Amino acid sequence: MAIAIVARAVVAALAMVLAACASAPKQQAVPEAALVRAPQGFPADVYERLAAQGEAVYRVGLNDALVVLTVRRGGSLARLGHDHVIASRSLQGFVAPARGRADLYMPLGDLTVDEPALRTEAGLDTQPTASDIEGTRTNMQDKVLRIQEFPYALVQVRDVDAKNPSSGSVAITLLGATRTSTVPMELITTQDALRVVGSMELKQSDFGITPLSLLGGALQVEDAFKVRFDIRARAPMSP
Repeated sequence: MAIAIVARAVVAALAMVLAACASAPKQQAVPEAALVRAPQGFPADVYERLAAQGEAVYRVGLNDALVVLTVRRGGSLARLGHDHVIASRSLQGFVAPARGRADLYMPLGDLTVDEPALRTEAGLDTQPTASDIEGTRTNMQDKVLRIQEFPYALVQVRDVDAKNPSSGSVAITLLGATRTSTVPMELITTQDALRVVGSMELKQSDFGITPLSLLGGALQVEDAFKVRFDIRARAPMSP
């Protein structure tokens, strides 16, 4: 499943964040320790330098974002399968509005499968067993995402046009491959935080992943899936 492509929808939304906040207050340096389990080479030092120079830097911390993917079944025997919801609350990183950039990462090992409340919100009409859910999670992590080899999805937002904040360049790195895209978004601002919400449809094949198919396609996972996201970027605490 290309469910982890959620990163594309998630971070593209930050394009509006970048364009809307160039006038945010100055802040001190941002400690790398503010992030949890950042991947090796993650450019936290870039944002530390920007903040030390007085530029506004916002942080997307652990549990500041919710990303939900709805993956549906298809084929003539679809009634024998289940739709699933995959979720992440571990998207993290930094946003530097004045620079038109953001860097984020998502630990793929933290993805959850079929949380009851999220299934209800998605309006799914079947209820998988605990064994079904565990099997989906194991297959997703081990066979599709190969998290032992590729534990993170990485996202870079660059060159956001302040006059058209929905058209920033968003590069997603997943399974060692990098792709770019743009996504519609809505921005909500408060005194000390930025919030981006929205939804979109993506395809597993966008990242070269072949959707699961059984019995000659009679039971399969649909290529397209829906992504909804709610991301908060907060002004970081002083070190």
